[in-house]
Amino acid sequence: MYDDLPSDLARLLTLRTWHAMWLERIDAKIAAVRQREPEHEHGRQTRSRQPEWVVELGIGDGRAPVEIHAGHCYAIGKRRRPINRDKARQLLAAGLHACSHCTPDTLLDIPLSSRPALATAAR
Repeated sequence: MYDDLPSDLARLLTLRTWHAMWLERIDAKIAAVRQREPEHEHGRQTRSRQPEWVVELGIGDGRAPVEIHAGHCYAIGKRRRPINRDKARQLLAAGLHACSHCTPDTLLDIPLSSRPALATAAR
């Protein structure tokens, strides 16, 4: 057994108090983490899923679609609506602008020639 502890009672009691204080702090932290774990898990389970595709909407009464984004894109504006894959392909094929950051037209395999607005610009 290691005998590197002090030999006098006063210092031993001081060390015991010090370590008891640390054990209290550690136990309090363990209790707090255990209480937060179920809350975090509940938040993960109830959080809404990220949409696969998003259409960004314009300003005004009609709020016409302005741009298509992949659901993970960081450049999506505040006015948005989730859409499915088919609707995203349909809007892009109709000539709606694709985000230059997430390039949904490339992700959806929309060739340039099938996009009316871009096909004429490319000539």
